[in-house]
Amino acid sequence: MQVEVRGRGGARRWIAFALIAFGALFLVVGVILAGVSVSFLADAERARGTVVALEWRNDHDGVSRKKRENDKPAAYPVVEFTSADGTQRTFRSSTGSNPPSYEEGERVEVLYRADAPEDAQINGFTSLWLLPLIFGGIGLVMAGVGTAIAMARRGRS
Repeated sequence: MQVEVRGRGGARRWIAFALIAFGALFLVVGVILAGVSVSFLADAERARGTVVALEWRNDHDGVSRKKRENDKPAAYPVVEFTSADGTQRTFRSSTGSNPPSYEEGERVEVLYRADAPEDAQINGFTSLWLLPLIFGGIGLVMAGVGTAIAMARRGRS
């Protein structure tokens, strides 16, 4: 009967593989989200809008019953604009921040699709590129660390 003993090398191989795999997955999600933003920008109509209100909301409401000291509500701008067909429309931005990124009465550029003007968003870096950058950045870091571990292991063998 033969018994195979695996040392730390086997664990490092699996760790490197897992980091590369998860990193690649995150990177693919980041690229897809960036593609969605690019596609949206290519088809988007532009309009001038005005921030008519700031809706303060705690994003953790209902998720966890524990109240943390550093939980602060975020301000989501409510924007009013007139679409190309002359209809007055109002939407709440899906991106909130604390401190607020916008003030009531501030003029903003609104992007929307002509076939779905209710899905409008403010033309801003955060609303268009934050998620692709987060997923892509995490993916690059994870895949890079996994690759570095695999290369270091390969160099020693």
